[in-house]
Amino acid sequence: MVSLHPETDIAVIVGNPKPASRTLAAATHVARELAGAEPDLVVDLADLGPRVLDWSDPEVTALVARIGAARLVIVASPTFKGTCSGLLKVFLDRFAGGTGLRGLAVPLLLGASPAHALAPELSLRPVLTELGATVPGRGLYVIDRDHDKPGSYAAWLASARPFVSAVLGATAAATHPSEALA
Repeated sequence: MVSLHPETDIAVIVGNPKPASRTLAAATHVARELAGAEPDLVVDLADLGPRVLDWSDPEVTALVARIGAARLVIVASPTFKGTCSGLLKVFLDRFAGGTGLRGLAVPLLLGASPAHALAPELSLRPVLTELGATVPGRGLYVIDRDHDKPGSYAAWLASARPFVSAVLGATAAATHPSEALA
């Protein structure tokens, strides 16, 4: 699913090779909880298929630009071999180092057991920071069978939400100063 809006504040990228996955549900849940609204842009990479590999594809290039400029990006994948999917990695390779992601980014991985609970920190967070993103707190790992249980996210949201809210509020005030005064 790709929704097209001219301006993106909150974006979700899902690197699950299966479309409309539990990973997508988890990522959009986290985006709604952190932003208090539906994401402006949701990119389910499974829907793009081989176009992710085509560096001349204008729609994918436009998506990269919009995601790069977003104030908050939830970057989600199932855990494969202790890291994110190859589909997500190939897509992230399109972003420039140091400046490709200019806002906050949340690394979110779903996995079958707690054995890979450090995977968001060890494998996805370094990639996101290399691309220029600021990661608010630790990465989020959710057991996939619990992806639809709010309690699976509660502790992480409680620790990340104050920082994310402060940054989103500050960037909104800087971007739209007259709205901040209203």
